[in-house]
Amino acid sequence: MRYDVVVVGGRVGGSTSSLFASKGGLDVLMIEKRQEIGTPVQCAEATSYKTFKTLELKPSKKYLRADINGADVHAPNGKNIRVEGSNFGFIQGCILERKIFDKELAIEAAKAGTDIMVKTNVKDLIIKDGSVCGVVAKQFGKRFDIKADIVIAADGIESAIATRAGLKNPNQVENIASCAQYEMVGIDTDPNYMQVHFGEDVAPGGYLWIFPKGDGVANVGLGIRNSKETAYYYLNKFIEKFDATPVELNIGGVPLSGPIEKTFDSGLMVVGDAAGQVDPVNGEGIENTVRCARIAGEIAVEAIEKGDTSSKYLKKYEDLWRLKLEKKFKNSFKYRKLIDKLTDDDYNALAEFLEDKDLESIPKLSILKFLKNHPHLITLFVDIIR
Repeated sequence: MRYDVVVVGGRVGGSTSSLFASKGGLDVLMIEKRQEIGTPVQCAEATSYKTFKTLELKPSKKYLRADINGADVHAPNGKNIRVEGSNFGFIQGCILERKIFDKELAIEAAKAGTDIMVKTNVKDLIIKDGSVCGVVAKQFGKRFDIKADIVIAADGIESAIATRAGLKNPNQVENIASCAQYEMVGIDTDPNYMQVHFGEDVAPGGYLWIFPKGDGVANVGLGIRNSKETAYYYLNKFIEKFDATPVELNIGGVPLSGPIEKTFDSGLMVVGDAAGQVDPVNGEGIENTVRCARIAGEIAVEAIEKGDTSSKYLKKYEDLWRLKLEKKFKNSFKYRKLIDKLTDDDYNALAEFLEDKDLESIPKLSILKFLKNHPHLITLFVDIIR
């Protein structure tokens, strides 16, 4: 078997890379280890509409569950503020049905010419003269070599491909959010606003979310870090207050350390969670992954047309995605370090100060007065931005 490009992983990153590589006229094979693309669900399913612009796809009612206008942010003491519009850079978006969206995206890639193999594990890379030139795969007990000019690794947080290529070390525990989420029926929540809860009793080192999916259905989940108890424990503790029924449970991890140091090598590019292209503050990855994966697919087309799949040429992939997103990732990492140091008392004070205020026109005198009463917040902020 031989292809121009082999893509390892059939979720959003893999399908996007495959789609744009196939659109560019390449012979592409996408390999997915599971028997069905789209399951299990691996995120809270929220994204912005910029995702569809990048994909050059019209959003479909098949997988759109809710339009999101903003978020209600809840402090430990119950106070909350509504964030919407341009407040704090909030971007309006939607909640997806990822089981359907992921499969539809794979179908679009297949329509563009991508071959797809499911229930197939990639066991190793084929490397010759220091350049990746294919993969060793196994399907139903049969092992075989698949040659390729370029391999794109979109195999998730654990990314055996990036690790085997020497581009990635195992994620440190403190930089991974442990997450648990129920899809629940019977949740009474605003249909167009996400609910976000902070507090050590709710989600230590992280936050809890309620994302509406319409008709009384919602994703209720949380991510925590550095806790003696599990995410599953805190999730069950929180949902005790609801008269609602879970119909699905998903548990997993999200990398929050930002992108890995190098996302390319000779014959290889790494995208999505495998590359750490996840926002370090909120764990959002769909939009970032789509933007980076499209670049990878298009660079694959350029490289093969020029007959140059060297590390020197594929560096263009990293240069382009960093040009578009590196500043965003760096700022988010700074904010995460700040958030990590906030206590429940800090969240309560901020919520009480911001409650019932127009977030776009708070008088500077009010802000100065608040900071005067909470001087440690100034110290924290200055320490983080240095």
